[in-house]
Amino acid sequence: MALTQNKKLGLTSKILIGMAGGILFGLLLRWLFPESAFIQDYITDGLLNVIGTIFISSLQMLVVPLVFVSLVCGTCSLSDPSTLGRLGGKTIAFYLFTTAIALSMAILVALLIHPGNASLAAENMQYSVKEAPSLANVLINLVPRNPIQAMTEGNMLQIIIFAVIFGFAVSHIGERGKRVAALFNDLNEVIMRVVTLIMQLAPYGIFALMGKLALTLGLETFESVVKYFFVVLGVLLIHAFVVYPTLLKIFSGLSPLLFIRKMRDVQLFAFSTASSNATLPVTIETAEHRLGVDNKVASFTLPLGATINMDGTAIMQGVATVFIAQVFGIDLTITDYAMVVVTATLASIGTAGVPGVGLIMLAMVLNQVGLPVEGIALIMGVDRLLDMVRTAVNVTGDSVATVIIAKSEGAFNEVTFNDTQAGKTAGSFVDQVNAEVKE
Repeated sequence: MALTQNKKLGLTSKILIGMAGGILFGLLLRWLFPESAFIQDYITDGLLNVIGTIFISSLQMLVVPLVFVSLVCGTCSLSDPSTLGRLGGKTIAFYLFTTAIALSMAILVALLIHPGNASLAAENMQYSVKEAPSLANVLINLVPRNPIQAMTEGNMLQIIIFAVIFGFAVSHIGERGKRVAALFNDLNEVIMRVVTLIMQLAPYGIFALMGKLALTLGLETFESVVKYFFVVLGVLLIHAFVVYPTLLKIFSGLSPLLFIRKMRDVQLFAFSTASSNATLPVTIETAEHRLGVDNKVASFTLPLGATINMDGTAIMQGVATVFIAQVFGIDLTITDYAMVVVTATLASIGTAGVPGVGLIMLAMVLNQVGLPVEGIALIMGVDRLLDMVRTAVNVTGDSVATVIIAKSEGAFNEVTFNDTQAGKTAGSFVDQVNAEVKE
């Protein structure tokens, strides 16, 4: 009986149990063994770190082959240059549009609530600024000098550019190109099958990640910046559950509630990993099999979104800029705030989908309006938790854009989207894999 009930348990439920269990496990150990060297060495940095890191690595292992293969497949089916250009233009325009909305809303809410306290300026603040790339370097580095090196280093923009060019060439060499395209389509199926197998490890990996987080960060971390934390969190939730659903309804006419329900697994993965790139395999699988997006669109818009669509990061940058200005008693003009919106929106194009990189871009934004970058030290304590939330917001935005663009291009299956069975969890897909393995 228990076995039957366990079999019916969906992936979302398993992930939630793993997440809650990990947090409770970490907090319990923290309460029972405060400042224990044994717990730190063998549980936090040992067992939990090993399991969590292996899980993240298993997802990241698939990112480069998945992006390259799926983009080649997608581009092969877009043999018309005008179709490819139109798809790229729509995607980039939508991502920049939502990023500008996110920034403007973040700045407005932060100005109204006023989270910054001038007394915090007396704190001992130190933050070593890593040099952010200039716009010229970002543009130059779009084209890879060595595609293999770009894949080795995980340079997503360069991989995307090379894959699009490669796929476009494949579609224009006749019969030989069709054979190459068929090979890449088969490879894409293999990679997606590996994704479903790795997803079965998610509850255990997320348990370890949450357990380590609970052991590492205590509630006292939030004392000095609790207002900033909740302002950012509030704007992130508004953007994810008000702005995105509204845009989805306006531009596609689809049900926002059904969309959010089908996105639960992706959001949980993103929250746990704090990496848009690590979540990408799950995002693509969800878009194609549960949201009804054609591969030729999903394989283009989602990898691009994981690289340049950073609405969650933009919200953090907007609130943090206002917060740091208030802490140091510096009045910014409307022109300064406009400069923040423009700079951070353009900077999102060069922001990689990896944990913590938003702080580097924040330093560039602060320099642009003459604010002290040392103020970043004030928010670093809570940035890890906010990074998890804003990653979930980012992948939600990627998927909204993908659905809207797919529908506008006639590459969308509304029957699949409206199929509630297809939207329950990825568990049904994983169960299918299990059944095949047993046979």
